[in-house]
Amino acid sequence: MLDLRPNCERCDRDLPPEADARICSFECTFCPDCAEKALGGECPNCGGGFEKRPVRPAALLDKFPASTERVVKPAP
Repeated sequence: MLDLRPNCERCDRDLPPEADARICSFECTFCPDCAEKALGGECPNCGGGFEKRPVRPAALLDKFPASTERVVKPAP
């Protein structure tokens, strides 16, 4: 099950479960601006591409909550 991480790893923008976000196959999570513009569609952690993060139905968030652990790896 996806973690649905709560923020962009690059700019630390909040990304609640229903937000538009991009993830790689390792679930590195970025906002669309960072993923597409700043990173050029390539994950800086693994070199993989990004896909749109699916939205977990609100009715299932109580039973399967999103992660609250923030990961930030700002650009040098």
